Amino acid sequence: MDHSHHMGMNHMDHNSTMAPHHHPTTSASHSHGGGAGHMMMMMHMTFYFGFKNVELLFSGLVINTAGEMAGAFVGVFLLAMFYEGLKIARESLLRKSQVSIRYNSMPVPGPNGTILMETHKTVGQQMLSFPHLLQTVLHIIQVVISYFLMLIFMTYNGYLCIAVAAGAGMGYFLFSWKKAVVVDITEHCH
Repeated sequence: MDHSHHMGMNHMDHNSTMAPHHHPTTSASHSHGGGAGHMMMMMHMTFYFGFKNVELLFSGLVINTAGEMAGAFVGVFLLAMFYEGLKIARESLLRKSQVSIRYNSMPVPGPNGTILMETHKTVGQQMLSFPHLLQTVLHIIQVVISYFLMLIFMTYNGYLCIAVAAGAGMGYFLFSWKKAVVVDITEHCH
């Protein structure tokens, strides 16, 4: 690809109305594809609140009105809630699908020179099983959603960032209150 149009070019066009810390990426001569009619959108590097020309994950998904931003806010909020619910559902499925349980006992020093027996429970599942395949598919979905949420947050749009955080918080509030937390009282590294 010919990049000779960059030679001798100042980092900032003095006729530009952009702040000095932004690189002007919206000029047609800087576009690296898409033809003459294709204009690249500039990525914000600071938080802002706005709803004009907000690109959301895909080039064809551009927010331009307050209504579109409200719809995107609700969608992102629900996606973040779903992500938290998916994490809890995977933990629950894992607990239900554990097939092999092994108990190991070992002596540990007790008070006044006595010896106590400490028992540990080890659980596992089989690699070639439907529960493990389901966990793998759900893990892939969870990873993809987590990257989508990260990329949405990286738009630096304040409304969308609030939707990610509020959705994750609401999802945690709704889904993880049932999560059983087991604390090993013999564990000293809390």
